Amino acid sequence: MDTIYKKAAEIINQADALIFTAGAGIGVDSGLPDFRGNEGFWNAYPPYKKLSLNFYQMANPEGFSSDPPFAWGFYGHRLNMYREITPHKGFYILKKWSEMKSGDYFIFTSNVDGHFQKAGFPDDKVEECHGSIHFLQCTSPSCTDVWEGSDANVFVNIETMRAEGELPVCSKCGSVARPNILMFGDWNWVSDRTHSQHQRLLDWRRGLEGKKLVVIECGAGTAVPTVRYQSEKFLEMFDSILIRINIREPQVLPGNIGIPGGAAEVLEGIDSIITGQIS
Repeated sequence: MDTIYKKAAEIINQADALIFTAGAGIGVDSGLPDFRGNEGFWNAYPPYKKLSLNFYQMANPEGFSSDPPFAWGFYGHRLNMYREITPHKGFYILKKWSEMKSGDYFIFTSNVDGHFQKAGFPDDKVEECHGSIHFLQCTSPSCTDVWEGSDANVFVNIETMRAEGELPVCSKCGSVARPNILMFGDWNWVSDRTHSQHQRLLDWRRGLEGKKLVVIECGAGTAVPTVRYQSEKFLEMFDSILIRINIREPQVLPGNIGIPGGAAEVLEGIDSIITGQIS
């Protein structure tokens, strides 16, 4: 591993620009649950095992129409958890590396937890391709507003996984609000905020011509390959190198670096070498 860490550190030091891509696996070291497979989901949420409900059934917009307290039980619990948990040290290492490149970096993530922003990354340097739980939208298809949801407080009964008390509502029409997250089978997701983020990524990407780019991917699997696809798209477009950090699926094409391990441990290992090289 030391040899791999040294090679990764050398590549990062020589880069002119960095793109950080991240999937759900990056959050496991922060204490976030691993939803991989039904058992992983049920370990995190035992009440759903009793009801024989899986992640795909809960991460579905229909619940906000048929049973809003039950739908908000799942998303309210996640919202409260993401607010309470502190991003692990790997996020702050990535932040330090971004500052080494004078701001010439960008983040692409499928995570909805807002932990990159919580770790100090500015919102205008992040694309959240599946949206963010910290922003809300109306459940009425005719109302397309998206707003910051810091005032939303959802109390969840952990035994029943149902929200109790008042639910977040739209200030314009009074309909129940929902997280501004792309769910499964979601035709009513308001994607305006994410589209704006994506446009900023495209604008940044246009300035990469002639620069040495390194893609650092953390915790992105093949089950939902959105992030891996984005990482590899940069390899196709630019003369760049991918550093893929993944416990189960670190495979990469020749000329790139795949590191089997958790994000926090691997990033700390690489950073210890970078710090030593700089000093």
